Amino acid sequence: MPARTPHVVSRRQFLQAGSAAAAAIAVPSLRAAQARFNSAAGKLRTAHVGVGGMGGADLKSISTHASVEVAALCDVDADRLEAALKLHPGAQTFRDYREMIAALGDKVDAVVVSTPDHTHAPAAHAAMQAGKPVYCQKPLTHEVFEARTLRELAEKKGLVTQMGIQVHSSAIYRRAVQMIQAGVIGPVSEVHAWSNKNWGYDGEAFTKTEAPPKSLEWNLWLGTAADRPFSPGVYHPGQWRKLVDFGTGTLGDMGVHIFDTPYAALELTFPKWAKTTCRTPTAIGHPEKNIVEYEFPQTKYTAESLKWKWYDGALTPTTAAELQLPASAGVPGDFKLPGQGSLFVGAEGVMLLPHVAEPTLFPEKKFADYKRPDVEAGNHYHEFVDACLGKAKTSASFAYAGPLTEALLLGVVANRFPDTKLEWDAAALKVTNVAEANKLLRSEYRKF
Repeated sequence: MPARTPHVVSRRQFLQAGSAAAAAIAVPSLRAAQARFNSAAGKLRTAHVGVGGMGGADLKSISTHASVEVAALCDVDADRLEAALKLHPGAQTFRDYREMIAALGDKVDAVVVSTPDHTHAPAAHAAMQAGKPVYCQKPLTHEVFEARTLRELAEKKGLVTQMGIQVHSSAIYRRAVQMIQAGVIGPVSEVHAWSNKNWGYDGEAFTKTEAPPKSLEWNLWLGTAADRPFSPGVYHPGQWRKLVDFGTGTLGDMGVHIFDTPYAALELTFPKWAKTTCRTPTAIGHPEKNIVEYEFPQTKYTAESLKWKWYDGALTPTTAAELQLPASAGVPGDFKLPGQGSLFVGAEGVMLLPHVAEPTLFPEKKFADYKRPDVEAGNHYHEFVDACLGKAKTSASFAYAGPLTEALLLGVVANRFPDTKLEWDAAALKVTNVAEANKLLRSEYRKF
């Protein structure tokens, strides 16, 4: 592939200005938009950015709502675009989300973003600048600064938003939130969370290059990321999660799901600091195994402060003894932990919450007669559609997802500074004790 000289603009400039396509579109008010959604056939016309993999799942789930009409499909991979078009033959197709937003204008009512992490913020921002409600896959953004920017833009424009953490709406997780907030285990002093998945890469730089497949618009896939040649089996369609320029590793991929319930239940805000134990950074891939520690300020559901510890890959604990819980917790040391989950340590007991499985309370004898609350499951996708139609509110709006993502991604930044506590000033959006870390909160966007 011939080399190109990249042109970069600051990420702040890109996000403040929005794409040229979005800037050319008048921004309707939320009230006017809802009035339009409820007019004519009463359909919410959706446009989908990324329609393969998770994008295909999002497309399928959104389109099952009776009030949804799929108006547009966009993907940099022609094969994936063709497959999606067979399911929605009435939709217009595009390869570039900027062109889609500019071309459709008021012919589309909401945008679903289901791309690799590094394109979440640019695509969502362009849609929001055009006044469109946005459903965006998790983690909300690739970088801390982007999460803050999307949250503030959604608030400024009064837009309906939802982050794609579908299990957030499950009955199991909703019930766990209610149990913690009802005080069943008392004020929480520690949270342990883990995933035995490995979305990291500890290897060398990629040297094998070749022309990208004819079906793939490589420049558009790279988007705002720095230019580089295509390497087979490395970036598209799925290995990008492991790489620092495109994904957020296991912490971003699974951590956002597993962080979600403790973060919501305890009504946490921003951490005081983050510290990671991992290998020396390579600037290529995320570490294959991590331990990330945080401290959060007190809320009405926690002790004076909350200690949080994340484990992934080969550092994932397998038994309760590895968590070094206090003896009063009542968890047998040989108790086998699930491969993914979280554990709350409260003043009155412990809750073990496997990933999307019913929680266990310890000491088990103490809670043998405890009656769990009855909770109904929600449909995370339909909740977004109904909110766009003015019939509901979303439960994972960017007002919630933004701070959650900021906290999560501070741990990703800490991966580059092993064994160093990064002191966090959330109001100023900066690390106060390691100046170099602030360069990783935002990067330069390539003009593509």
